[in-house]
Amino acid sequence: MKATDPMQKRYEEINAAWRGVDLTIRHCADWCVTVGIDHIEVVSDGRVALPITETGYKSYFIPPEQIAEIGTPADYVLAWLDHAADSTAWKKSEFEARQLSLF
Repeated sequence: MKATDPMQKRYEEINAAWRGVDLTIRHCADWCVTVGIDHIEVVSDGRVALPITETGYKSYFIPPEQIAEIGTPADYVLAWLDHAADSTAWKKSEFEARQLSLF
């Protein structure tokens, strides 16, 4: 694709950290202008699991108003991670990851 191709999406790349895990957050505003939707990608360093993804990668389509309610795309992702980390499943996986195994 040529750089001037109107179908090529423009992503802002943001580096952030959550609980000691480095993140790359990619945000495309107006991913689909017709529908009014943005696109967010979250990638953890080393693809370590996060409360929103077991694989360390998450692709998410979201109305821009939801991002604006929180602030920036990075603010949104960090709040999303904090909220998801309150789940019983994530707390259990964090606990198990800290435990030493004898076998």
